[in-house]
Amino acid sequence: MMSDTEGFPGSRPAGGYRLALCMLASGSKGNAIYISSGRAAILLDAGLSGIEIERRLKSRGLSAKNLDAILVSHEHSDHIQGVGALSRRFGLPVYASGKTLAAASVQLGNLHDVREFRCGIPFGIKNLQLHPFSISHDAQDPAGFVVSRNGAKIGIATDLGIATSLVKEHLKMCDVLVIEANHDPVMLIEGPYPWPLKQRIKGRSGHLSNEDSKALLEALSHDRLRYVILAHLSETNNTPERALQVVGQAISRADIQLYVSSQHASGEIVYL
Repeated sequence: MMSDTEGFPGSRPAGGYRLALCMLASGSKGNAIYISSGRAAILLDAGLSGIEIERRLKSRGLSAKNLDAILVSHEHSDHIQGVGALSRRFGLPVYASGKTLAAASVQLGNLHDVREFRCGIPFGIKNLQLHPFSISHDAQDPAGFVVSRNGAKIGIATDLGIATSLVKEHLKMCDVLVIEANHDPVMLIEGPYPWPLKQRIKGRSGHLSNEDSKALLEALSHDRLRYVILAHLSETNNTPERALQVVGQAISRADIQLYVSSQHASGEIVYL
Protein backbone atom coordinates (compact mmCIF):
# COMPACT_ATOMS: atom_id res chain seq x y z
CA MET A 1 0.00 0.00 0.00
CA MET A 2 1.31 3.45 -0.89
CA SER A 3 0.65 6.89 0.53
CA ASP A 4 -0.62 9.88 -1.42
CA THR A 5 2.89 11.34 -1.55
CA GLU A 6 4.89 8.28 -2.60
CA GLY A 7 3.28 7.85 -6.02
CA PHE A 8 4.32 5.26 -8.59
CA PRO A 9 7.62 4.87 -10.40
CA GLY A 10 7.27 7.20 -13.37
CA SER A 11 10.09 5.94 -15.60
CA ARG A 12 8.96 4.79 -19.02
CA PRO A 13 9.31 1.01 -19.51
CA ALA A 14 12.23 0.08 -21.75
CA GLY A 15 10.06 -2.28 -23.78
CA GLY A 16 7.33 0.27 -24.46
CA TYR A 17 3.83 0.38 -23.04
CA ARG A 18 0.20 -0.13 -24.00
CA LEU A 19 -1.36 2.57 -21.83
CA ALA A 20 -0.13 5.39 -19.61
CA LEU A 21 -2.14 7.37 -17.09
CA CYS A 22 -1.41 10.49 -15.05
CA MET A 23 -3.76 12.02 -12.50
CA LEU A 24 -3.29 15.74 -13.09
CA ALA A 25 -5.83 16.75 -10.43
CA SER A 26 -8.67 15.18 -8.49
CA GLY A 27 -11.08 16.83 -6.07
CA SER A 28 -13.83 19.41 -5.74
CA LYS A 29 -11.52 22.20 -6.97
CA GLY A 30 -10.75 20.53 -10.28
CA ASN A 31 -10.33 17.19 -12.04
CA ALA A 32 -8.22 16.11 -15.01
CA ILE A 33 -6.71 12.79 -16.10
CA TYR A 34 -4.15 12.32 -18.88
CA ILE A 35 -4.24 8.99 -20.78
CA SER A 36 -1.97 7.93 -23.63
CA SER A 37 -1.33 4.92 -25.82
CA GLY A 38 1.88 6.35 -27.24
CA ARG A 39 0.06 7.12 -30.47
CA ALA A 40 -3.03 8.81 -28.99
CA ALA A 41 -3.21 11.17 -26.00
CA ILE A 42 -6.38 12.49 -24.37
CA LEU A 43 -7.59 14.39 -21.34
CA LEU A 44 -10.51 12.99 -19.40
CA ASP A 45 -12.04 16.19 -18.03
CA ALA A 46 -10.26 19.52 -17.70
CA GLY A 47 -11.54 21.07 -14.49
CA LEU A 48 -8.62 23.45 -13.88
CA SER A 49 -7.74 26.52 -15.93
CA GLY A 50 -6.12 25.77 -19.25
CA ILE A 51 -2.87 27.37 -18.08
CA GLU A 52 -2.79 25.25 -14.90
CA ILE A 53 -3.42 22.06 -16.85
CA GLU A 54 -0.57 22.96 -19.20
CA ARG A 55 1.65 23.53 -16.16
CA ARG A 56 0.77 20.18 -14.63
CA LEU A 57 1.35 18.37 -17.90
CA LYS A 58 4.73 20.05 -18.22
CA SER A 59 5.65 18.99 -14.68
CA ARG A 60 5.50 15.37 -15.93
CA GLY A 61 7.28 15.99 -19.21
CA LEU A 62 4.02 16.10 -21.16
CA SER A 63 2.65 18.73 -23.53
CA ALA A 64 -0.87 19.86 -24.39
CA LYS A 65 0.37 20.25 -27.98
CA ASN A 66 0.41 16.47 -28.27
CA LEU A 67 -3.18 15.94 -27.14
CA ASP A 68 -5.71 14.50 -29.57
CA ALA A 69 -8.97 15.16 -27.71
CA ILE A 70 -10.73 16.06 -24.48
CA LEU A 71 -13.43 13.80 -23.02
CA VAL A 72 -16.03 15.26 -20.68
CA SER A 73 -17.65 13.05 -18.04
CA HIS A 74 -20.31 15.57 -16.96
CA GLU A 75 -21.01 19.30 -16.83
CA HIS A 76 -20.01 20.25 -13.27
CA SER A 77 -17.53 23.12 -13.25
CA ASP A 78 -14.78 21.15 -11.49
CA HIS A 79 -14.66 18.95 -14.60
CA ILE A 80 -14.98 21.47 -17.44
CA GLN A 81 -13.35 24.75 -16.38
CA GLY A 82 -10.48 24.51 -18.87
CA VAL A 83 -12.17 22.52 -21.64
CA GLY A 84 -13.14 25.46 -23.85
CA ALA A 85 -9.81 27.25 -23.57
CA LEU A 86 -7.77 24.14 -24.34
CA SER A 87 -10.02 23.14 -27.23
CA ARG A 88 -9.66 26.56 -28.84
CA ARG A 89 -5.95 26.99 -28.10
CA PHE A 90 -4.81 23.60 -29.39
CA GLY A 91 -7.55 22.77 -31.90
CA LEU A 92 -8.86 19.83 -29.88
CA PRO A 93 -12.16 18.03 -30.46
CA VAL A 94 -14.34 17.69 -27.37
CA TYR A 95 -16.20 14.41 -26.83
CA ALA A 96 -19.28 14.51 -24.60
CA SER A 97 -22.86 13.32 -24.55
CA GLY A 98 -25.51 15.55 -26.09
CA LYS A 99 -27.14 16.29 -22.75
CA THR A 100 -23.81 17.17 -21.17
CA LEU A 101 -22.94 19.50 -24.04
CA ALA A 102 -26.28 21.26 -23.72
CA ALA A 103 -25.90 21.69 -19.96
CA ALA A 104 -22.31 22.93 -20.26
CA SER A 105 -22.68 25.11 -23.35
CA VAL A 106 -22.42 28.49 -21.60
CA GLN A 107 -19.27 27.62 -19.68
CA LEU A 108 -17.63 25.78 -22.59
CA GLY A 109 -18.16 28.58 -25.11
CA ASN A 110 -17.15 27.99 -28.71
CA LEU A 111 -15.28 24.74 -29.22
CA HIS A 112 -12.88 23.78 -31.99
CA ASP A 113 -14.90 20.65 -32.74
CA VAL A 114 -17.67 18.73 -30.98
CA ARG A 115 -18.19 14.97 -31.15
CA GLU A 116 -21.07 13.38 -29.29
CA PHE A 117 -20.98 9.96 -27.70
CA ARG A 118 -23.70 7.90 -26.08
CA CYS A 119 -23.24 5.93 -22.90
CA GLY A 120 -23.08 2.24 -23.67
CA ILE A 121 -21.68 2.69 -27.18
CA PRO A 122 -17.88 2.29 -27.58
CA PHE A 123 -15.86 4.54 -29.85
CA GLY A 124 -12.23 5.03 -30.78
CA ILE A 125 -9.64 7.80 -30.85
CA LYS A 126 -6.75 6.56 -32.99
CA ASN A 127 -5.73 3.29 -31.30
CA LEU A 128 -7.51 4.00 -28.00
CA GLN A 129 -10.82 2.26 -27.41
CA LEU A 130 -13.25 4.07 -25.12
CA HIS A 131 -16.43 2.72 -23.60
CA PRO A 132 -18.56 5.26 -21.73
CA PHE A 133 -21.14 3.97 -19.26
CA SER A 134 -23.85 5.62 -17.18
CA ILE A 135 -23.23 6.39 -13.52
CA SER A 136 -25.44 7.71 -10.71
CA HIS A 137 -24.61 11.38 -10.10
CA ASP A 138 -26.60 14.62 -9.99
CA ALA A 139 -25.77 15.70 -13.53
CA GLN A 140 -27.63 15.46 -16.84
CA ASP A 141 -25.91 12.41 -18.30
CA PRO A 142 -22.81 11.54 -16.23
CA ALA A 143 -20.40 8.93 -17.54
CA GLY A 144 -17.66 6.65 -16.32
CA PHE A 145 -15.17 5.22 -18.81
CA VAL A 146 -13.20 2.14 -19.64
CA VAL A 147 -10.16 2.96 -21.77
CA SER A 148 -8.38 0.04 -23.41
CA ARG A 149 -5.69 -0.94 -25.88
CA ASN A 150 -4.37 -4.40 -26.75
CA GLY A 151 -5.96 -6.01 -23.73
CA ALA A 152 -4.82 -3.40 -21.17
CA LYS A 153 -7.77 -1.68 -19.45
CA ILE A 154 -8.22 1.39 -17.27
CA GLY A 155 -11.57 1.80 -15.50
CA ILE A 156 -12.60 5.24 -14.24
CA ALA A 157 -15.61 6.14 -12.09
CA THR A 158 -14.99 9.16 -9.88
CA ASP A 159 -18.34 10.92 -9.30
CA LEU A 160 -21.11 8.53 -8.32
CA GLY A 161 -23.44 8.09 -5.41
CA ILE A 162 -23.83 4.34 -5.77
CA ALA A 163 -21.86 1.63 -7.56
CA THR A 164 -24.63 -0.04 -9.54
CA SER A 165 -24.44 -3.48 -11.13
CA LEU A 166 -23.84 -1.70 -14.45
CA VAL A 167 -20.84 0.13 -13.02
CA LYS A 168 -19.39 -3.08 -11.60
CA GLU A 169 -19.90 -4.90 -14.88
CA HIS A 170 -17.95 -2.27 -16.81
CA LEU A 171 -15.14 -1.95 -14.27
CA LYS A 172 -14.42 -5.66 -13.90
CA MET A 173 -11.13 -7.09 -15.18
CA CYS A 174 -9.35 -3.74 -15.38
CA ASP A 175 -5.59 -3.43 -14.82
CA VAL A 176 -6.02 0.02 -13.28
CA LEU A 177 -9.02 1.32 -11.34
CA VAL A 178 -9.59 5.00 -10.66
CA ILE A 179 -12.45 5.00 -8.16
CA GLU A 180 -13.96 7.56 -5.86
CA ALA A 181 -13.38 7.63 -2.10
CA ASN A 182 -14.94 10.99 -1.38
CA HIS A 183 -15.74 11.10 2.30
CA ASP A 184 -15.60 9.54 5.73
CA PRO A 185 -19.24 9.24 6.86
CA VAL A 186 -18.56 10.42 10.43
CA MET A 187 -16.50 13.39 9.28
CA LEU A 188 -19.26 14.33 6.83
CA ILE A 189 -22.08 14.19 9.39
CA GLU A 190 -20.08 15.99 12.09
CA GLY A 191 -18.50 18.47 9.69
CA PRO A 192 -19.37 22.06 8.78
CA TYR A 193 -21.44 21.50 5.63
CA PRO A 194 -25.14 22.50 5.74
CA TRP A 195 -27.50 19.56 6.11
CA PRO A 196 -28.92 19.66 2.54
CA LEU A 197 -25.37 19.42 1.15
CA LYS A 198 -24.58 16.52 3.48
CA GLN A 199 -27.70 14.73 2.24
CA ARG A 200 -26.70 15.35 -1.38
CA ILE A 201 -23.17 13.98 -0.85
CA LYS A 202 -24.26 10.78 0.87
CA GLY A 203 -27.25 10.24 -1.40
CA ARG A 204 -27.58 7.88 -4.36
CA SER A 205 -26.64 10.67 -6.78
CA GLY A 206 -23.83 12.11 -4.69
CA HIS A 207 -20.42 10.64 -3.88
CA LEU A 208 -19.01 7.34 -2.63
CA SER A 209 -17.70 7.08 0.93
CA ASN A 210 -14.51 5.28 1.89
CA GLU A 211 -16.61 2.29 2.94
CA ASP A 212 -18.48 2.31 -0.38
CA SER A 213 -15.18 2.37 -2.24
CA LYS A 214 -13.91 -0.55 -0.15
CA ALA A 215 -17.00 -2.60 -1.01
CA LEU A 216 -16.63 -1.75 -4.70
CA LEU A 217 -12.98 -2.79 -4.71
CA GLU A 218 -13.85 -6.06 -2.96
CA ALA A 219 -16.29 -6.78 -5.79
CA LEU A 220 -13.78 -5.89 -8.51
CA SER A 221 -10.56 -7.44 -7.24
CA HIS A 222 -9.01 -10.03 -9.57
CA ASP A 223 -5.63 -11.50 -10.39
CA ARG A 224 -4.74 -8.97 -13.10
CA LEU A 225 -5.50 -5.83 -11.09
CA ARG A 226 -2.28 -3.87 -10.55
CA TYR A 227 -3.12 -0.31 -9.49
CA VAL A 228 -5.97 1.30 -7.56
CA ILE A 229 -6.12 5.10 -7.49
CA LEU A 230 -8.50 6.74 -5.03
CA ALA A 231 -9.99 9.91 -6.47
CA HIS A 232 -12.11 12.94 -5.60
CA LEU A 233 -11.31 12.97 -1.87
CA SER A 234 -13.01 15.74 0.07
CA GLU A 235 -10.53 18.06 1.77
CA THR A 236 -13.17 18.78 4.44
CA ASN A 237 -14.73 15.38 5.01
CA ASN A 238 -11.86 12.95 4.46
CA THR A 239 -8.12 12.47 4.76
CA PRO A 240 -5.74 10.43 2.59
CA GLU A 241 -4.82 8.38 5.64
CA ARG A 242 -8.43 7.44 6.38
CA ALA A 243 -9.14 6.59 2.76
CA LEU A 244 -6.06 4.39 2.47
CA GLN A 245 -6.76 2.65 5.78
CA VAL A 246 -10.38 1.80 4.97
CA VAL A 247 -10.13 0.98 1.26
CA GLY A 248 -6.86 -0.85 1.81
CA GLN A 249 -8.74 -3.49 3.79
CA ALA A 250 -10.12 -4.73 0.46
CA ILE A 251 -6.63 -5.53 -0.85
CA SER A 252 -5.24 -8.95 -0.04
CA ARG A 253 -2.36 -9.09 -2.55
CA ALA A 254 0.97 -7.37 -1.99
CA ASP A 255 1.42 -6.62 -5.70
CA ILE A 256 -1.64 -4.33 -5.92
CA GLN A 257 -0.51 -0.75 -5.46
CA LEU A 258 -2.94 1.68 -3.85
CA TYR A 259 -2.60 5.42 -3.61
CA VAL A 260 -4.56 8.64 -3.32
CA SER A 261 -4.62 11.23 -6.10
CA SER A 262 -3.98 14.84 -5.15
CA GLN A 263 -5.95 18.01 -5.69
CA HIS A 264 -2.85 20.20 -5.70
CA ALA A 265 -0.26 18.42 -7.86
CA SER A 266 -0.09 15.88 -10.64
CA GLY A 267 0.76 12.28 -9.78
CA GLU A 268 3.42 10.11 -11.31
CA ILE A 269 2.75 8.47 -14.67
CA VAL A 270 1.50 4.90 -14.43
CA TYR A 271 2.51 2.63 -17.32
CA LEU A 272 0.94 -0.65 -18.40
